[in-house]
Amino acid sequence: MEYVYSALLLHKAGKEVTEDAVKAVLSAAGVAVDEARVKALIAALQGVNIDEAIEKAAVSAAPVAAAAAPAAAAAEEKKDEPKKDDKKAEESAAAGLGALFG
Repeated sequence: MEYVYSALLLHKAGKEVTEDAVKAVLSAAGVAVDEARVKALIAALQGVNIDEAIEKAAVSAAPVAAAAAPAAAAAEEKKDEPKKDDKKAEESAAAGLGALFG
């Protein structure tokens, strides 16, 4: 994943995504560079419009994120409401622990 990130970083900075540039970014980040992976990344990016690929990825991810947001909000609301059974269980557990020390 760090190889793709290095290519995205170079692209965002307006630099050419080359083997040497990717190696330099990875080395600066303290990553042990695998020459084969760098070559494979550069080969895979040949002829790819990175801006267009990012845009397509963002557009396809937006509906998924929009659908996940209400579900996450509902789960959080349920999480905030303590259940009566949970409260009773906590009280009985605390009473049991008190017997150990008292």
